[in-house]
Amino acid sequence: MSPQQKAESLGITFEPQPRGYLNLCARAGNLLFSSGHVSDLKGKLGADLSVEQGYEAAKDCARKILRSVWNAHGTLNGLRVVKLLGCVNATPEFTDHHLVIHGASDLFHEVFGKESDGYHARSALGFASLPTGVAVEVEAIFEIQGA
Repeated sequence: MSPQQKAESLGITFEPQPRGYLNLCARAGNLLFSSGHVSDLKGKLGADLSVEQGYEAAKDCARKILRSVWNAHGTLNGLRVVKLLGCVNATPEFTDHHLVIHGASDLFHEVFGKESDGYHARSALGFASLPTGVAVEVEAIFEIQGA
């Protein structure tokens, strides 16, 4: 099953996005750089949100990134996930940022393959706050293979 087919089988829908204030996915050479995509979930990990809720919020961010990548490239096929940056709105005592960002990594592993094009480098960082109080923000870099 191709990455595009896999994403669709997981219920991810793709439709044209209107041009906004910032580019949600910019191409430079054979790389696609996503903007930071934020979760619908708001709150702070280590206070009012659980790791499980954060994991789902990171997965939500990854779904949004896939939609933006699709809009920029026209398909998810022929792409390799290179790098993720995951930002977690957390209390100073919270130390499970990596477990939260697994939500995004796991979705990319499922769509692109954990042992192949979905195998990526990653950073998972904690922040005192994120825009509009969201729980998680994720950005990604993809390589267009054969470009």
